[in-house]
Amino acid sequence: MAPSMDRQGYWGKPTSTLDWCEENYVVSFYIAEFWNTVSNLMMILPPIYGAWHTLRNGLEVRYVYSFLGLAAVGIGSWCFHMTLKYEMQLLDELPMIYSCCIFVYCIYECFKQENAINYLPISLLLLFSISVSLVYLQWKEPIFHQVMYGALVACLVIRCVFIVTWVYPQLRPLCYTSLGVFLLGFLLWNIDNLLCDSLRAARQTLPSGVGVVTQFHGWWHILTGLGSYLHILLSLQIRSTYLKHRPKVKFVCGVWPTLLIQSAKTG
Repeated sequence: MAPSMDRQGYWGKPTSTLDWCEENYVVSFYIAEFWNTVSNLMMILPPIYGAWHTLRNGLEVRYVYSFLGLAAVGIGSWCFHMTLKYEMQLLDELPMIYSCCIFVYCIYECFKQENAINYLPISLLLLFSISVSLVYLQWKEPIFHQVMYGALVACLVIRCVFIVTWVYPQLRPLCYTSLGVFLLGFLLWNIDNLLCDSLRAARQTLPSGVGVVTQFHGWWHILTGLGSYLHILLSLQIRSTYLKHRPKVKFVCGVWPTLLIQSAKTG
């Protein structure tokens, strides 16, 4: 997507099917897209903390997998933007499908008995993941991946909006915050794609500290990482409420949201 005027660096010529709008090897000789790389910390560190917190609270392991799946996307995206190699691109894009399938399972199976496992949706989601992977490995068309990922996200949005509208309306703030943050990231992702030439020209005239703010693909990582993290919290809160726990969102150091289980089951 980016103009072909970038300098060469440690990883050599890009082999990925996508090269984003950030100028390559400007900040570091060893990192192709510096800001697109480091912005993935939002998708790596908070989910790892979330997985640890979920384990510590003895919650269902499917939510541990959700957090770790999000962290895997962040690690893959870090490798992709650091190298712009095709193999690393797959390490970014395919886990997006796999982790989103875990999200779908969790939110559609939230009204079942504790620790119940439904093998039918697991089988269907596994089949979907394998099919998308095989097609994408043969047909290296990024739009195909984007459409498949978008379909999974749409399934999540429809289910979440239904639950907070008809079942647990008290969870609307968390649901719509998660959705709003994600959609803002998606908006900036599109601006970065459509107005790349203008953004690059603007960065030539702006002070470097200000120009960083125009790295909208990096903001996509930050905002979708936060939006996805909040979605997992929402899914956990729906599940915990159904199981008659008393979940509550609290803020670590007054800033970062986590889910606190206030007490064990009550009658």
